Amino acid sequence: MFSHGQIWWNELTTRNAGRAMEFYGNAFDWTFDAMPTETGDTYWLCKSGDDVVAGILTMQEPYFDDIPDHWFTYFAVDDIDIRIEEALAAGGTLRRPAFEVPGIGRIAIVADPNGAVSGWMTPASQRK
Repeated sequence: MFSHGQIWWNELTTRNAGRAMEFYGNAFDWTFDAMPTETGDTYWLCKSGDDVVAGILTMQEPYFDDIPDHWFTYFAVDDIDIRIEEALAAGGTLRRPAFEVPGIGRIAIVADPNGAVSGWMTPASQRK
C-alpha cells in the first residue's frame, strides 16, 4: 500500500552503469541484480542486503540527449490520469505522457511550474 504523494522509487540514470555500480557498491555495500527489459537493455536493481532500494537505468538517446547523469525520483499517485490534469491546471507541464510499464505501473514525467522534473506513478499493484 502507498500514500498518495509519497516517494515510491529512486533511479539513477547514467551512461555508465558499470562505473556507477562500482562506486555505489563500494560506498554503500550495495549489490546489483540484472533485470532484462522489453527493449533488450538491462535494468539494474540496487540491493542493500536483501532489500531492493533503487534502480539503475542506462540512458538511451534520444530521450536523454544533453541530460547529465542524475538521480530521478518517482512519486506514487492514486490516479495518474486525474493527477496529470490537475498538474497541468496548476501550471505544471507534461514532459512525457503517461505510459504503461507492465507489472510496474502507469507512469508520466511531470515538471512543476518551476521546471523541477519528477516521475509520477500509479503502481500496478495499487490500481483499481
